[in-house]
Amino acid sequence: MQALFIGQTYIDVTFIADRIPTGDEKDVARDYAISFGGNAVTAAFACAKLGVAPDLLTSVADDWLGRMFMDMAAKYQVSVHPRKVKRSSLSFVMPHGNKRAILRMRDDKYLHPYPPLNLEGCRALHLDGHQADAALHYAAKCRQENILTSLDGGAVRNQTLELLSLIDVAVISERFCEQLKISPLEALDLLKSKGCKIGAVTMGERGMVWYGETGAVGETGTVKNMPALAVPEKEIVDTSGAGDVFHGATIYSYLSQPEADWETHFRFARAASAHAIQYLGNEAKLPSLDDIVAAERKYRPSIAAQ
Repeated sequence: MQALFIGQTYIDVTFIADRIPTGDEKDVARDYAISFGGNAVTAAFACAKLGVAPDLLTSVADDWLGRMFMDMAAKYQVSVHPRKVKRSSLSFVMPHGNKRAILRMRDDKYLHPYPPLNLEGCRALHLDGHQADAALHYAAKCRQENILTSLDGGAVRNQTLELLSLIDVAVISERFCEQLKISPLEALDLLKSKGCKIGAVTMGERGMVWYGETGAVGETGTVKNMPALAVPEKEIVDTSGAGDVFHGATIYSYLSQPEADWETHFRFARAASAHAIQYLGNEAKLPSLDDIVAAERKYRPSIAAQ
């Protein structure tokens, strides 16, 4: 095991349509994609596509959608440690420009405790806040064994604030800040107070604000801006899942270039996201190493994050 990702599995149905019918109406979508979904799950597949197939502790149901998901995982050589639920979770995603509407149906009533896993050889743990009991357990264990811990803070979930005290690299969203009613800069102060060595707030097309280590033990650096790559609006197809691809690419970069600094890892992940938003559905948007190089060459940074 090189890395462990923990999250909640969804099957995403992504479609492009001009409108959603209501009442006794019918309409026809212009395009659609069906693929794996879920924050840490999509990140795990992105990491695998780039060349490091991680282990994945996630929800799996014994139904046809669950079996379809396991087939997808086998295709990418992702080793799944299933935590059983009764029904597979679904997301219906409707992209529109650089926004997207999402309707989810989630079964997170786990039928069994999280499984005991051997972390021998593991160098990174990535969490999205789902399966809080498993996340807290393995984050604490990784902290004891000096294994990097990473959090995708897309939203404030059950026990997220407690979990932050066990996280080395926390990348949170503007939505996370809005839920806590604090600004992005105040959120970075919160991450510092929790002991996160690397902290960032992502803000879509406005890039992100972040801080990193200065080199001194227990000391964090000043806040920096990292603008997004300017992908023309006409090339943007589907922004859903781009943040998950960012996290998967970040972990891959850390595992493949452990000597590099975090700005290098984040720039690599930024290019992965720039590639991702040009494709419909999570599987289609997974980048290869060549795709990331191409995105870095093609697109220039936009206005810096504010």
